[in-house]
Amino acid sequence: MSTKRFIQRAAVLAGVAGLTGLMGAGLASAHVTADYYGQEPQKGGRGLIVLRVPNEETDAGTTKVEVAFPAEYGITSARTKPVPGWTAEITKATLPTPVKNGKGADVAEVISKITWTAQDGNKIAAGSAEYQEFEFNASTLPSTVDTLVLPATQTYESGKVVAWDAPPPPEGGEEPEHPAPTIKLAAASSGGDHGHEATAAASGEQASGHNEASASAGTDNTARWLGGAGLAVGALGLGVGAGATIRARKSGKASS
Repeated sequence: MSTKRFIQRAAVLAGVAGLTGLMGAGLASAHVTADYYGQEPQKGGRGLIVLRVPNEETDAGTTKVEVAFPAEYGITSARTKPVPGWTAEITKATLPTPVKNGKGADVAEVISKITWTAQDGNKIAAGSAEYQEFEFNASTLPSTVDTLVLPATQTYESGKVVAWDAPPPPEGGEEPEHPAPTIKLAAASSGGDHGHEATAAASGEQASGHNEASASAGTDNTARWLGGAGLAVGALGLGVGAGATIRARKSGKASS
């Protein structure tokens, strides 16, 4: 293969890689997703989880968001970080038959869902330009699954309700239209829950088990910086591809 053809092919691949990165970021933002700040949630421990909710409707804002906790997970404690302009309600359920929690204990009263409701004038605006984050702390996380599946429901001011509840597809399978938010769990460390307790203490969380949690802005800013860096890398890929193409053309003209 000639040097000229090699450079041209490299330019095309670099450009495609950069464009794919940008497109991937856009596609991911169109779904309700789950992520985490700080330490990775561990099996049998606790985790600070963030539900990220965009708005897909062009003529209606989002006014309510709900996340459900499967009963078999045996999660018995949840706390929410206050979201300005939104109220949060944590709902518990009593199971007819106890289940094992992440530490192997029998539990009958579990967290069933968290519901956030927008106050007047505080909806997630129509269109895809805005999103809102809803952060919560949950424990004890299950120890028998590798991935948490947290079905969510998004309600628009028009009355439309979208259920983000489709289970994850098998590896290599096609993603469903409305996938449930998921988050991977790390293997339990020898330190147990202490790392998460330290994270919670540093972020100013309350121990009441209700809606009084408060997380530091540092992790929030870090996550946003990382998101911006990802877009910058994609744009850099496009720039590298374009630059390589120009250099290849100049080289071709010079040699001819």
